[in-house]
Amino acid sequence: WRHVYDRRQAGWQPCMMGDALKEGALSDEAKALWRKLHETIARVTDDIEKRQTFNTVIAANMELFNELNKFDAGDAAASALITEVLQGMVRMLAPIVPHICHALWPEVGGQMLSKGLVIDAPWPLVDPSALVRDEIELMVQVNGKLRGKVCVPAAADKAQQEAAALANAVVQRHLEGHTIKKVIVVPGRLINIVVG
Repeated sequence: WRHVYDRRQAGWQPCMMGDALKEGALSDEAKALWRKLHETIARVTDDIEKRQTFNTVIAANMELFNELNKFDAGDAAASALITEVLQGMVRMLAPIVPHICHALWPEVGGQMLSKGLVIDAPWPLVDPSALVRDEIELMVQVNGKLRGKVCVPAAADKAQQEAAALANAVVQRHLEGHTIKKVIVVPGRLINIVVG
């Protein structure tokens, strides 16, 4: 509630997203928040419909809320993204905390989606294009201990991921004076360099 109130006091007004995302008008920071919103929608939908684990619904929304707190609205597209995130959060939390969500719904521009109550609003849908990543972050371990992180293109193969890990300055410092015995690559997740 305080977050919405503070945003309103700072001049934020709910507005619709339109085609801003389809046109690629968002900054990298905004795209990351948009991706996090849709990852959260997918996770919460699964938690409620299939797993029926409601505590994780709150945890997922807290993670999204933390990302939203880091985000600064600058232009109209960013303001519309904030609206979309807040509306999505209110709709996802409505089954868990209906009273506060009912009060928040008009404050986040819910009347743009449904004329009535938050319970009358459609459940947020996952946009598959939001889940596509251009780059992925890999954890790099040396003898099982985390020594660094590297970003590689999402389409990078094992050899490219391995090369990026070996080129990392922090990792190179931990490899000095040792011979590499084996490099274990778990594609898209981590690289473990075994040294002797």
